[in-house]
Amino acid sequence: MNYNFSEIEAKWQKFWAADQTFKAENGSEKEKYYVLDMFPYPSGAGLHVGHPLGYIASDIYSRYKRHMGFNVMHPMGYDSFGLPAEQYAIQTGQHPAITTEANIKRYREQLDKLGFSFDWSREVRTADPKYYKWTQWVFIQLFNSWYNTVADSAQGIQSLIAIFEKEGNTKVQAACDDDVPQFSASDWNGFSGKRQQEILLQYRLTYLAETQVNWCPALGTVLANDEVVNGVSERGGHPVIRKKMTQWSMRITAYAQRLLDGLDTIDWPQPLKDSQTNWIGRSEGASVSFNLVGHKEQIDVFTTRPDTIFGASFMTLAPEHELVAKITTPEQKKDIDRYVEATAKRSERDRMADVKTISGAFTGAYAEHPFTKQTIPVWIGDYVLAGYGTGAVMSVPCGDQRDYDFAKHFGIPIPNIFEGVDISEEAFADKENTIIGNSDFLNGLSYKEAVRKAIEELEKLGQGQGKVNYRLRDAVFSRQRYWGEPFPVYYVDGMPQMLPEEHLPLELPEVEKYLPTETGEPPLGNAKVWAWDSKRNTVVDIDQIDHKQIFPLELNTMPGWAGSSQYFNRYMDPHNQAEIYSKEAIGYWQDVDLYIGGSEHATSHLLYARFWQKFMYDLGWVPKDEFAQKLINQGMILGTSAIVYRVSGTNSYVSEGLKEDYEVEELRIDVDMINASNELDIEGLKRWQPQYEKAEFILEDDKYIVGREVEKMSKRWYNVVNPDAICEDFGADSLRLYEMFLGPLEQSKPWNTAGITGVHSFLKKLWRLYVNETGTRVVDTEPTKENLKTLHKTIKKVAEDIENFSFNTSVSTFMICVNELAAQKCASKAILEPLAILVSPYAPHIAEELWEKLGHTGSIAKVPFPEFEEKYLVENSKEYPISFNGKMRFTMELSLDLGKEEIEAAVLANEKTQQQLQGRTPKKVIVVPGKIVNIVG
Repeated sequence: MNYNFSEIEAKWQKFWAADQTFKAENGSEKEKYYVLDMFPYPSGAGLHVGHPLGYIASDIYSRYKRHMGFNVMHPMGYDSFGLPAEQYAIQTGQHPAITTEANIKRYREQLDKLGFSFDWSREVRTADPKYYKWTQWVFIQLFNSWYNTVADSAQGIQSLIAIFEKEGNTKVQAACDDDVPQFSASDWNGFSGKRQQEILLQYRLTYLAETQVNWCPALGTVLANDEVVNGVSERGGHPVIRKKMTQWSMRITAYAQRLLDGLDTIDWPQPLKDSQTNWIGRSEGASVSFNLVGHKEQIDVFTTRPDTIFGASFMTLAPEHELVAKITTPEQKKDIDRYVEATAKRSERDRMADVKTISGAFTGAYAEHPFTKQTIPVWIGDYVLAGYGTGAVMSVPCGDQRDYDFAKHFGIPIPNIFEGVDISEEAFADKENTIIGNSDFLNGLSYKEAVRKAIEELEKLGQGQGKVNYRLRDAVFSRQRYWGEPFPVYYVDGMPQMLPEEHLPLELPEVEKYLPTETGEPPLGNAKVWAWDSKRNTVVDIDQIDHKQIFPLELNTMPGWAGSSQYFNRYMDPHNQAEIYSKEAIGYWQDVDLYIGGSEHATSHLLYARFWQKFMYDLGWVPKDEFAQKLINQGMILGTSAIVYRVSGTNSYVSEGLKEDYEVEELRIDVDMINASNELDIEGLKRWQPQYEKAEFILEDDKYIVGREVEKMSKRWYNVVNPDAICEDFGADSLRLYEMFLGPLEQSKPWNTAGITGVHSFLKKLWRLYVNETGTRVVDTEPTKENLKTLHKTIKKVAEDIENFSFNTSVSTFMICVNELAAQKCASKAILEPLAILVSPYAPHIAEELWEKLGHTGSIAKVPFPEFEEKYLVENSKEYPISFNGKMRFTMELSLDLGKEEIEAAVLANEKTQQQLQGRTPKKVIVVPGKIVNIVG
């Protein structure tokens, strides 16, 4: 009987689906274990072999935990809103829901073929109204909350209103906008309803405000920083500009310190923690106010080095700073406008990374130094960011390289007050009596003393105070897209109102086209039925808007990260339509025990999800304020791209070995047109794309040899390998084992299809241990000592490997085990039965089939993991070399418990010894227990 992997895998995949083998129960008496993968965005291209890497690892661990007696939840769903489906809709007119459904079907087929133990009964899709009802619900809770910095917790907005009604806001300590006016209780009670709502928006955890955003005109939407690369959109490569827009934002900055502190409580990779730490960017220093000459406004700056204030010789504002337009003189307006326009085309990320380009413009305005009262010029420069700190810096050219370069470039005087003094923080920290500037109150102080003294003096002037600052900014939460979660918001007199929770979800309307309107409104502006009837609590035609009973609905949609910020909790109770999840479900599952996904989400999804979790914890909806105890970032599987070399300025292509003789451009082509010898199918290439149809090919030895380069596997580079083809040729079990065998889970490694044959051969050898030409060869014989030793060292190593996520070494261990058992001619059921269980997490289909052939019913997935017994690895005998006059003649296995006399007697009684002595009596027998026996004749 041959190993027919196609039949075996189809058979067991069908069984698992019908049997619901992997369905997890809420409230089981078993100990829970929650394994989660970052759910995929279902693209039209489907999966390539790089995508399942993390899924295979999580599946191995899930199956192992089931064997260990845990109630394992291993769910899967789809992050199904997003820009790609919308762009396809714009191009084709096809509704994104249709595209998304087709893509999900394709993904599901591929995932099922790989034999994953997902609990599909818990599937969620972010584009499903039954799901995004709860995303909208969380948004409403955030809107109806404020952050009490004394309690260090979110609280209901009604508690804030109660304070305002009794005592105003003068004593309120909250995370809020910087420009909130102070008011008394009588002021508050005298405000109009609209004014009260405007003030509350400055405290709410989600709020409307004018914000600097990355605006992409071609895509007609705002983009997050991580969606902009080198000043253009990551998708499509369209220009992106900085622009002020009224947007919904999330007050994530309220949680900055808790987000930092929480990193110490979770087992996440240190590089990922470092990314979040740097992104949050905590720094201690002072807030300093500089008066403007001729203006009532002040320039507020944050500095970590208030002790260097006497070296401040100019001010630099971000080009987007709100004061720029107010303070720029008429003479400088043209230069300032030109510079601001140019800067708007550069992303913040580019500006932060560019340390070489020096650019700026003088506003014509001057500020007054708090201590010397000297006037200092106010410039703008794109190395200052509007969103970091206050969007303004006091520039100290003798203490900061960028300030120095800027001053040198524009001829701004550089004070000499620190000449010959190292003013770095490191230098100051080591010195007791560092001379600081020319100030009496700072001279002779150490770094820390000087910082403290500078803050004291600023406070005396009323122009500064000590402050902790964070680089983290509030998260823009609006997108000018169609295919996203609608906001549960309508507008009365321009002020946002939340839909009643009992009438959620607010579903996406139908639109004729998915582009922004002709007047620049988001795509939802094209909807005909998109107004809220506040009496009947239903969506009605926009023609009925009367601003009395029927009001306009929000036209923006939520960003992609909205749906992924609570999906891990929704999996716990996915079909509950009465509440986001029950107390019983969340109480049982608590949190994610193991989360596997890409490190590219460090400062987007993973940061936002932690923020939402902490907010839900504050409201009592979740029992823990971190959602995942352990996280692993899997590496990438890299593809080997195929490269052809076009001679510059021609339509001629030169073979790889001849490229040094020409000036060439590298173009990547489909790897399916390359054979194992890297020879190009020229006719296939000509048919592939029109640009190659009439191309000339310069050959070497009558062949065109392509170049190869290992890089990220991507449809963009035409180097993807389809897992369907691998499963068809070698089976899913071979693919699973091979992806694990390639190397450590966290590392990136190149794919080589040729290498899978070795793993496939191993599976066939495993099969032959159990099955021969006539059927099952397994028998109920007692295992040998060697059999038991091989089995138990395998149990020990595989269990250790799985617990340490060292899956690649487990595959090697299986190969060694099967080779040893084959050499031992092992057919003992006592050995081969536990071996099938050991293999099951890695190659579940073949393990199920072998389990059935061993006479069992039901799934092997529910069988206890074999127990390791140390006694089978303890050596209790020794193979002694038996020598005669110093020459070894044979070996003899003897118990290590024997003494010298017993060893000597056993050796002399041996038939081979008698043959060597031929009747002679030995002169001496030298015995070294545990080592040698030497007979001197």
